[in-house]
Parts: sequence; C-alpha cells; structure tokens
Amino acid sequence: MELPSGPAWLTVALDAPLNLTSSPVKVLLAAYCFFVLAYTSYCVFWPPPKLVVMGRSPLVVLHLFFLTALTLLYTQRARGQASSTSATHSRPIFTVPPEADVGQNVLANVRDPEAVDAQSVCPGYTAANVVRTTSGLTADLSLAGDACNVYGTDIDSLSLIVEYQSQDRLHVEIVPARLDDSNSSQYILSETLVRKPRVDPDAGSLTIDNDLNFVWGNEPSFYFSVLRQSTGDVLFSTEGKKLVFENQFVEFASDLPEEYNLYGLGEVIHGLRLGNNLTRTIYAADVGDFVDENIYGSHPFYLDTRYHAVDSETGSMSPVTGNQTTNASAQYTSMSHGVYLRNTHGQEVLLRAENITWRTLGGSIDLFFFAGPTQPEVTRSYQKDAIGLPVMQQYKTFGFHQCRWGYHNWSELQDIVDNFEKFEIPLEYIWLDIDYMNQYRDFDNDNNTFPYEEGQEFLQRLHDSGRYWVPIIDAAIYIPNPENNSDAYETFDRGNASDVWMRNPDGTLYIGDVWPGYTVFPDWQSEKAVEWWINEVKTWHDKIAFDGIWIDMSEVSSFCVGSCGTGNLTLQPVHPPFGLPGEPGAVVYDYPEGFNVSNATEASTAASLSSSQAAETSSSSSSGTQDVLRTTPTAGVRDINNPPYALNNYGGDLAVHAMSPNATHADGMVDYDIHNLYGHQILNATYQALLEVFPGKRPFIIGRSTFAGSGTLAGHWGGDNYSKWAYMFFSIPQALSFSLFGIPMFGADVCGFAGNTDAELCSRWMQLSAFFPFYRNHNILSADPQEPYVWSSVMDASKSAMSIRYALLPYMYTLFYQAHTTGSTVMRALAWEFPNDPALANADRQFLLGPSLLITPVLTPGATSVDGVFPGVGPNQGGEVWYDWYNQTAVSPEPGRNTTIDAPLGVIPLYVRGGSVLPMQQPALTTREARDSPWSLLAALSLEDAASGYLYIDDGESVAPNATLWVEFLATASALHATARGTYTAETHPLANVTIMGVRDANVADVSLNGDNLPNDAWSFDGEKRLLSVTRLEERTADGAWAADWVLEWR
Repeated sequence: MELPSGPAWLTVALDAPLNLTSSPVKVLLAAYCFFVLAYTSYCVFWPPPKLVVMGRSPLVVLHLFFLTALTLLYTQRARGQASSTSATHSRPIFTVPPEADVGQNVLANVRDPEAVDAQSVCPGYTAANVVRTTSGLTADLSLAGDACNVYGTDIDSLSLIVEYQSQDRLHVEIVPARLDDSNSSQYILSETLVRKPRVDPDAGSLTIDNDLNFVWGNEPSFYFSVLRQSTGDVLFSTEGKKLVFENQFVEFASDLPEEYNLYGLGEVIHGLRLGNNLTRTIYAADVGDFVDENIYGSHPFYLDTRYHAVDSETGSMSPVTGNQTTNASAQYTSMSHGVYLRNTHGQEVLLRAENITWRTLGGSIDLFFFAGPTQPEVTRSYQKDAIGLPVMQQYKTFGFHQCRWGYHNWSELQDIVDNFEKFEIPLEYIWLDIDYMNQYRDFDNDNNTFPYEEGQEFLQRLHDSGRYWVPIIDAAIYIPNPENNSDAYETFDRGNASDVWMRNPDGTLYIGDVWPGYTVFPDWQSEKAVEWWINEVKTWHDKIAFDGIWIDMSEVSSFCVGSCGTGNLTLQPVHPPFGLPGEPGAVVYDYPEGFNVSNATEASTAASLSSSQAAETSSSSSSGTQDVLRTTPTAGVRDINNPPYALNNYGGDLAVHAMSPNATHADGMVDYDIHNLYGHQILNATYQALLEVFPGKRPFIIGRSTFAGSGTLAGHWGGDNYSKWAYMFFSIPQALSFSLFGIPMFGADVCGFAGNTDAELCSRWMQLSAFFPFYRNHNILSADPQEPYVWSSVMDASKSAMSIRYALLPYMYTLFYQAHTTGSTVMRALAWEFPNDPALANADRQFLLGPSLLITPVLTPGATSVDGVFPGVGPNQGGEVWYDWYNQTAVSPEPGRNTTIDAPLGVIPLYVRGGSVLPMQQPALTTREARDSPWSLLAALSLEDAASGYLYIDDGESVAPNATLWVEFLATASALHATARGTYTAETHPLANVTIMGVRDANVADVSLNGDNLPNDAWSFDGEKRLLSVTRLEERTADGAWAADWVLEWR
C-alpha cells in the first residue's frame, strides 16, 4: 500500500484523525515530552550505565507505550464517534427495533407468477363525439365492455384532449370526464405544483409545419398513434393494446423498433442506453445507489433515437437496429424524439423486446411528444417549453469541493483547509455532513464541537481566503420529548405553531424516524410551510454564515414504517434501527475491485473481518418470513398503503424507509399522489429562502431527490455511491442522463462514498470528475480518509487534472450560460454530438464537455492504457480532427474503430475537437485567484482551416447581472478574430498568449496583432507539429483582452 505523502501521515494513517487538542491526547503528549526532556537531561548531566527496560532502552519502551496509548484512544474514539452527540444522557439511548422498518411482504407484480395481465381481461375504451378544435381535437372515451377492475375501479368515462401546441410539440391528455362520488379520489396534478405546457400563442401559424401527426382508431378498441410526417415513421402507437384507466392503475403501451435506443427514465444506476429488458420503477426512495433499482429522483421522460442507412445513389433510407454491424464507409442519419409523462404517482415503465408499457398508480395520462429531430432540439424544447431552463450557477461553484461524513469539529475542518493550502491543491468549498448538528437536528449546531463563535471565526478566515462553506440540511425535523423540559427545539416549536407538519389520516401528527430520532416532516402544501422554512434558514444564517445548502433525505426518507413515533415520544432521542458506519456490526471493510492485487495482505485481512462481521450479523437477524400480501380492489375505494398493483419498488412495501403513502397534507392530498414531488418542493422552499438570505444572488443548492424541473432550482449529486470501479463508470451515464433531465449541475461523490477507496481508484476518479460540472470528494463515516493529499499519487493526479479544469473554467461557465438561456447540454454523449454514427448509440465510457473536449477515462484497475473512439473521423462521418491536449498535435485514428491510448496512472486522455476556440485563464488554488489572471486562447483548426468559440462573462453571482459581456472568436487559415459586445467593464485582465493548433502552412514568417508585427521572440512556430504559439501580449492588451475587438494574423 502506498504511504501517504508528507507530514500528513498521522492524519491519514487512521480511519479518522485523532483530535490532537483533546484532553487525553494532550496529557499523553505532555507526559511524553516531559519524559524525553528529563531522560535527555539525565543522560547529559549524569551519564548513567546502560539502562534496559523490558529488554529495550527506556526511549524505545516509551515510544511503544505512547503509540499503544494513541491506538487505544483512537480505537475508543472510533467506536464511539458514530453515535456520539453533544448531549450527555443519564439513561441508555433507546434503539428503534429493526422490525420497525419492515413492511408487508409485497411481491412486485412484474415478478409475481399469479399476477393478472390487465391486457387479457380489460375491455379498453371506445372513442366518440370527436370534435376538431383550433389546435387539435377532443373526444369522449367510454368503456368498450364490462369493467375489469383488475387493480382498482375502472373509470367508465374519459375525456381525450389532443393539442398541436407548437411547431415541434404535441400534447395528448386522457382524464376522467367528471369527478364525482364514484371517483372523487382520482388525483389530477395541479399546474401550481408542476408546470404544464400550453398551446403557444403563435401555434396557429406554426403547427402546420409540425412534423408530428396524431391518428386514432376504434378497432378493436380505442388506440392512438403519433407519426413523424416527414418519414412516415411511427413514433408511438397503442394500436393492438388496450387502454386501462382505473382509480389506482393506469396502463398504456406502444410498440417500438427492434433493438431500440431509449435514454432517460431516471433516476437509475444503469448504462446510458436502457436496453430492452428492464423495468424502470419511478418512485423516489432512499436506498443507496443500487444498480437498476428506483433511487432518489423521478424523471418520466425518455429520448428515442432511430438510425437509418442512406442509399448513396437514391437517398432512400432503411432502419438500422441496435445490433447491426455498421460500416465506417457507409452513410447514416438519425432522428430523435422525446416523450414526457407529466405524472407524480409511483410508476413503472416496462422496456421489453419490442414494446414499452407504462403503468402508474393513479393520476392521468398527460403525455408530451417532442419532435426533434435531433437530441439537442428535443432537449431544448423539453426544457424551454415543459420543465424550465436550468438555473445559472455561481462561478465559484465550479471549483473543487471537499466533504466527508466524519469531520468532528471546527479545528479539524481548519486542518483540512490548511492541508489543501500546504500541498497547493485547489479548494473552493468545504462541506459538513450531519456531524455539525446538535444531536442531528436541523438549524442547530453542536455547541461542544461546532460552536457558533468558533465557527464565525473559522468562516471569517475561510471567506478571506476566497473559500466557502456548505452544510447539510435534512428534510425531517426532530420532535422534542414532552417529558424532558431541557429537550427544547425552537425550530419544531415555530413550525408547530404555524401548523406545517404532515399528518396522519386522523389529523394527528405523522411522526417518523430519521437521524435525530422521532421526527415530523414539513408539509409543503401547508399555507405557511415555505414561510416557516425561509425563517429557519435566515435565523440560522444569522448565527453561522453558510454559503449554500445541501438538501438530503428528501424522498422523503423515514427509518420506520408508518407513524412509529406516535405514543413513543417519551423515549426521545432515539437511535436509528440500524448500526451507523463504524459501530459494531457496521464496520467498513469494503475496498475497490483490484485492491486484493495491489494490497494483498490488507485485502485478505479486511475480507476475513468482513466475513466474520457478516456471519455475526446474519446469526443475530430474524430468519422468519411473511406470507406475500396481495390486495384486491374494493369498488370506489383506494387502498392507499397497499395498492392492488404492487410496484417493483426496491423496498417492496411503499412505506419501507419512506413516509407512508397515507400521510396527509393540509389540503387533504395524500403522499400516495405526489410522493415523487417532495424533494422538488423542499428545493423550491430552499431556493426561496436563499434568495432572502442573499438578495439578488444565485442560490447554490445541491439536492438528492429531484423531479422534472428541479434543475430550475438546484444541482444534484449522484447519491450514496460506492468506492468501486463500477460506480466510477456509472457516474458517466448518470451524469449524461441528468443532462437530458435539465440538471447539468451534476457530480458523483468522487472516490466513492460507501466503503474504503484506494490510491489507484481515487487517482482515476479525481481526474475523471475534474470534467464534471459539480466536483466534490465525499465519503462515509469511519471509512479511510480520502482527501486528495492522503496519497502522493492521488495528489499529483488531482493537481494535474485540477490545473486543466481551473484553466478551462471560462469555457465551462460559458457552457452553463448557454444551457441556462437556450437549453443546451454541458456534458454530452458522443451520440448526441455525432448523431449520424449508429456505433455510438451505446457509447458511455467516453463523453464530451460541451462540443469541444473529448474525455476518455481509464475505468478499470491496473490499466495503463484505454481504448477509445474518435468520433466524426472519416469523410462519411464529418471529417473531424482531434488534437491531443498535452502535446497539442493532431491524432490519426482509424475511422470507426477503437484506438488504444496510453494512460499511465495520473494521466487522463483529453482531446480538443478541431474547429474549436477555447478561452482560458491561469489555474490557481481558488476561482477568485483564477479569475484575477491573464487570458489565453487555444484554437484548434478544423480540416477546413476554421474554428470558432464563445465566452460569456458577468459578475459570477447575480441572478440578474447589471452588465454582461459576450465574446465571439472566429479563426481562419491565417487569422483569429475576437469580437465582443456588452457593457461589463469590470473585466480588464490582459491577453497573455494564443496557441493555434493545426496551422496549414509549413512556415510562418510574420505574426501581427491588429496589423502591428510582433517581435520574433514573442511567437514561435513548430512546422512539424503545425503549432503556432504567441506570447507576451499583455502590454498590447493592457486595457483588457476584450476591451476592443482585435485580429491576430500569421503568414
């Protein structure tokens, strides 16, 4: 195992560092120093005979004693750190029994051999009274036979509304024709909760050009199809399938082409292309990053891309399926469309060999089709017209973020910051997990370990250095012990006085269990909930000046089934029904794949201890099983907690590790109907709060549970991933999927959250995530530290990648501005940027940052090279050229084939696309320093001797900047032009250098700026590399690089 670098060895050699200011350690250190001084003085002034103690010299024995004592202190601290709080309890802490989080034994319908297929027993509907409207049509739908009532009560009369809403958007809606006593519980999603696109004002003049066409029929029952008029391609069709519409179950299905290419339907840990053998459950859940399961977010949207081979002589097109071998010399084209179901209920999307089936637990069919025909056009329309454009982030949020669960006090946090400074590693934000809280309670610091006064001093130093702090806030609020007057909690009291809590159906408080113990949950439907939340955020900020908020546990999570705290509040505070990491039975022994090769002894020991722990845990757990619960519908009545149709939910019972579906809002709405919206609503409340705290400034929020449109409020991190190579790979398709969902501010926990990482994985991951928008290292309580300075190889790899990232921050910030204003993407799949190459349909081990940078990371242990494709290379694919970032020369890959690229540890292959101009500044330890540095440009000429690029500049933080600057770059075979417009005059840094890659001429004799020749020592040209380097431009651009337009010429 590689030793940590430098003087930080003591900090990183332990699972978590000892507090060298604690009383026991200070006593040990004092005793040690006293003995050494005394012994040394004795030896100097009274030379003794050779002393021997236990066969060793006294100093050796003392050293052994000292290290043993430190180890014992560390072990004691490690055992207690997970469950320690600031409170001193006079009684044992009650642990909620594990059975409290065990629900009914529910077998998912898709895995139940006894499940009834609704298609085989339900009658479908018949359309009548079809009426054309100015934007489409309406019709009445009635049951085509006897009600089946298979998973609920059939609704006999429905209304169909079809709208051609814009030039590229079609709306198909099916809702109950009336809501009366027979179906009054049917929930129709309000536009006040989730934005709903309406017919554009100019739709009448534009929809004639809409490429989508809606057709319908009644044989054998009502169906509808959506066609692409330009090609005749059927994009979506329920023909041959029955529409099922019940009060707790809605089903519709469509055929799809063989080996189709679907993307989206999140949130899920999966490859980018979803494949044709997957059940995508959409039900927000706090379950960790389990592969193929429903996790935190709900995004019922998919992108469908279809490829066609083009006959070079006739121009006719024939479909290309996903399993066909493509020919690099052939010509292909593709068309994409998008589908969005506006529904907040629990859902399943069954992806099967040649069809897709959508099932929901209620609500309506509210479908939107986006014509495209390219991914950028689909994504742009989905964001601009349906869910909203991504929020603009502050410039500084693109710096590096450091966090872990297990920082113990302000002093330790200062040590972390100081180590980043000492080892000259960039750091922008330091984060705190729940450790800072007073007994894990929101808006309340632990007065022993994170007191306010000391925190204010820490934050003053932090802010002075150009750095910032973000704390975590959970969705649950502690409810005090009514028999303990000292257990006061003003946040609860104020919320209780405003009546903002979720309730049971009988009107009593719904009381679950989260980190602090029994908790209540804010009801975002309550009239005063957002106002109360804003006040709590502001009140806490007055005490401790945080710079953003991290929202967690917002699915919403609860560690017990139902209102388990009801009648049990006198037990408060209580311990969760499971061991925290580091506690007995929950010690972290996991390591990455390949660790047994590079660290055989440690891996063997960890595996043995892990097996022993697993055996002990298994022997102490119950082996009993419950009968499978299958419920049958009751006419006109909804079974909220145990719906007749059982979703393929990871926890089975919908109430496991979550709020129960029957938890009730102030307006009578139940969690069952809008469960997937809770995380979005708390992000909205937090956004409003931060606008109050920082008037006029962009709120910085990272949230866990998201819904369609959450990108207008916040960013997202990938949740509780694992320190495994597989999860480093999965971070790429997860990030690309969130690009489709309109949440570009995405990043995974670098080096992995759960388990212990190692130097190789952390090196590779730190470099990969340097090209993700949100860049944060975070790991679990009691696991090995993984700050980038822990290992010298990780430190070197991190600094190398961070240097590139910080230099490219102007480019990344410009990408975000474009995403914020136009709906474009920041991280891009190769297939999106090169849509006419079917071989890229499943490419998710590489990605693009914007249009210009190709990242090809190493994703397997022990590798020193990586295979990657260079998209667009070859005359039939666009004639692209790619330049190696490091040596700034063009590469010569074979079209349509993988190329083996050298990638020793510490190097991440990075390539610049020909045709790009990249604005850059000097890398630094903070974004403040980086922004206060000269500019440079890197131009990569295409095979046509052209390149272009953009730069957006503002103050980096205002919601509505008073002034902005937009700079356009255009390069030709012999010149580079910079043209600016805007009124942002605060940017006055000069231009330092310009690099032109791919210059066609074999020789360059003169270089001039605005017609003035530059001295020969201010530029150089490498004819073999075709590389022109121009330097020393500061004096010539002293008023600012973009203060005036200019042209750089060479000949």
